[in-house]
Amino acid sequence: MKKHLFYLCILTCFFIQVRAENVYNTYFEQKSLRIDFALSGNAQFQAAALQQLRKEPLWAGPVKNRIDEFHYGGYYVKVYDKKSQQLIYSRGFNTLFEEWRTTEQALTETQSWTNSVSIPFPKSIITLEIAAREKEDMQFHSLLKMDIDPASIFIDRSPLKKNTVSPIQYKGDPCGKVDLVFLAEGYTLEEQDKFLADAKRFTESLFATPPFTDYREDFNVWAVNLISEESGTDISGEGIFKQTALHTGYYTFGIDRYLTTPDMKSIRDAVWDVPSDALFILVNTDSYGGGGMYNFYAIGTADNIRTPVVFAHEFGHSFAGLADEYFSSEVAYNDFYNLKKEPWEPNITTLVDFAGKWEDLLPSGTPVPTPLQERYKEQPGVFEGGGYLAKGIYRPMDHCMMRDYAPFCPACSRAIERMIHFLCDRQYKQEK
Repeated sequence: MKKHLFYLCILTCFFIQVRAENVYNTYFEQKSLRIDFALSGNAQFQAAALQQLRKEPLWAGPVKNRIDEFHYGGYYVKVYDKKSQQLIYSRGFNTLFEEWRTTEQALTETQSWTNSVSIPFPKSIITLEIAAREKEDMQFHSLLKMDIDPASIFIDRSPLKKNTVSPIQYKGDPCGKVDLVFLAEGYTLEEQDKFLADAKRFTESLFATPPFTDYREDFNVWAVNLISEESGTDISGEGIFKQTALHTGYYTFGIDRYLTTPDMKSIRDAVWDVPSDALFILVNTDSYGGGGMYNFYAIGTADNIRTPVVFAHEFGHSFAGLADEYFSSEVAYNDFYNLKKEPWEPNITTLVDFAGKWEDLLPSGTPVPTPLQERYKEQPGVFEGGGYLAKGIYRPMDHCMMRDYAPFCPACSRAIERMIHFLCDRQYKQEK
């Protein structure tokens, strides 16, 4: 009887997978529709406007897992079939503009920032919606809604510049793997061999870091050689500016170690013909710094002594939506979290809805909140301090990669594993 039930389960899973793939093929091509859009506003309001639509030659994202199961991020893209109004694709993401809106500068200035998302290319007319999460209620509210006809003459179909792309490791069909792409920044023509060596070194560092150690076979890794006119990156606080491919720089929001780029268009132009689920910008400098935004990009420097752990930390942000767990470092944000609501990140909580976080990982008898006593410090708990605040926000472990570069805690590790399964078109609960 048990044997028959086992085979029945296998057949059921098989037919579910086939049906999911057939649904994808009903609505989408194996190509991408890139949507470039502007976010504008200040601390009080924001708006979105379309800038460009592009058809690009491949889709490397999930085919079966088309609907986002995480609801992470400050923004959300939804795609509906126009005729049936059925939701056929969704995904959350963050932007640098979202962070800027919480700075002092946004209290007195109004700015516009370019952003970009990619979706599977539709076969028929769709309704596209881009929504933003409001801090007051933590719900998504529509910013932009429009119909898109895939046959439109206003969709750019021209090829872009082809860059040299080196496969660091290839483990299979991009739709069933996580495609990690390293982008060269601040590497001159003469330094392209160094970039490739650096990207290979970073690859080995990632797969030496648990839980990624168990998932190497689930990743394809690519290196995109972008040529900069000068080595390094901008250090605006010191009056240093370089001509580089992706226009990166330190002193984002006035923070000397915060290394980013607002130029999302150049990033997307660089990977227009490369399978990409996760982007890491590798900057050719030895100074400390980096950054990472969920489902957007992560960035770090190649040659600092803390490079391997900074890479893992920033990749935790961009890949799995992990929050910072530190609470004593300088940041530029004002009231980044609403303590009356539960944050969306899987590794912090305000205890408003802790049951949806890592409650199931707590050893029996663990008090909530958890005091920093010796008997609890080396196990999962609910420790106060995180998300840039010493009070009111709680983290899963005393020490973690997302606080002080210790190993990823169980809650963060699980979030990473769930994202790997999602992007590999698998169901996490069935395999764990």
